[in-house]
Amino acid sequence: MSELAQQTQVSADDWGAAMQEQAAASPPAGAAPAQIFEKFNEAGAAAAARTDLDMILDIPVQLEVQLGRTKIAIKSLLQLAQGSVVELDGLAGEPMDVLVNGCLIAQGEVVVVNDKFGIRLTDVISPSERIRKLNR
Repeated sequence: MSELAQQTQVSADDWGAAMQEQAAASPPAGAAPAQIFEKFNEAGAAAAARTDLDMILDIPVQLEVQLGRTKIAIKSLLQLAQGSVVELDGLAGEPMDVLVNGCLIAQGEVVVVNDKFGIRLTDVISPSERIRKLNR
């Protein structure tokens, strides 16, 4: 057999062996997620999930507290001066919306602590509800 034919035969054998190895290691097409992940035990999966979560814990996000909104004409906007009052659609005593990166996560009431404003959370949206809103 020529040298080129021997190299082609070896390459074909290597390719076939690699395909068999992949087929043995990967789940069958159309397998249910439970079948795919059944080899992971609960402790290992929990540790992996915690490691994944640890990777994102230091990412900064924008937290906003929204008192209310209004639409205003540019003419009125240009006339605003120190001491002007702008009427918002929120009512006095109504819970304020707490948003993270523009997504509502909670509502609360304004508090003053050591001459600084803050918000006391009165209603926090469940994690499952937040995820459902993200999927929209």
